Amino acid sequence: MVLLATLPFFRDMATNPFLATGLAAALLASLACGLVGPYVVSRRIVFLSGAIAHIAVGGVGLSIFLSTVYPEYFSALTPLAGSIVAALAAAILLAWMRRRSGERIDTLIGALWALGMSVGILLIKLTPGYQTELMSYLFGNLVLVSPESVKLLFALAVVIVVAVLLFHKRLLAVILDEQQAELQGVNVLTTEMLLLSLVALTVISLTQVVGLILVIALLSLPAATVGHHVTRLAPMMGLATLLCALLTTVPRIAVYGTGISPEPAIVMTAVVVYLLSLLTRAWRQRRSAKADQAPSDQESNSPGREAGSLG
Repeated sequence: MVLLATLPFFRDMATNPFLATGLAAALLASLACGLVGPYVVSRRIVFLSGAIAHIAVGGVGLSIFLSTVYPEYFSALTPLAGSIVAALAAAILLAWMRRRSGERIDTLIGALWALGMSVGILLIKLTPGYQTELMSYLFGNLVLVSPESVKLLFALAVVIVVAVLLFHKRLLAVILDEQQAELQGVNVLTTEMLLLSLVALTVISLTQVVGLILVIALLSLPAATVGHHVTRLAPMMGLATLLCALLTTVPRIAVYGTGISPEPAIVMTAVVVYLLSLLTRAWRQRRSAKADQAPSDQESNSPGREAGSLG
């Protein structure tokens, strides 16, 4: 039955190249998400990641505004390039503010979150003509991923993989114990900037799949789901990559031809899987607690125990 349901997707892939590019984009984004997501969840910087995603909206709006109003100077400026620059700038700024500023970091995150969104929307309003590009970046456009976007996603994935391989120990040291890492000579600020820069690149990768609005869910939920059952970071990365690949491809194939947009279907599936995992872990913990309690109850009710207490 499942095979019959998926046949139209793979059958049409031969005549519709966008199906193949969308699938490739989802898998490349899953690799980035699976590697960086565990860092985000373990470091507890989910909302910092959300701020980076929403500040990137400002970069999209600025690039569309400049390339439309001043094409003689900025015709080569694409929304994707603008979002990358804005996301990386936001990552470095947030890392510095998190370490140096005495202001409540959650207030600063909220301020920058709102600023990025408002600047992006304002610039789009000031841009002549109706702009559909912002909508695709806000909500994703997995149905129409260009070959150029796939090439860029491949380049981003290579950068992320190389950075993780080179700096995993340093990142892990800061995540586990920031003070101890600093005592061992690790530059915590630089490492934090590196981590948030990886988050920024992952956010841009996931933009093609679910958009900037929903990216925070896909960045955190697969890693959080795997974290219910695995504690070590390396296995968590492998399993999170596999889970993210399933979440970005299976719902996409399942809703093909139904009129349902694949982007919200992907995120809703991720939420359902996370909640089921949460319930499974809670049930397993209760079962384990009952199993541990049973021997102690039997021991306290044994005849020798009662005789000893009476004596």
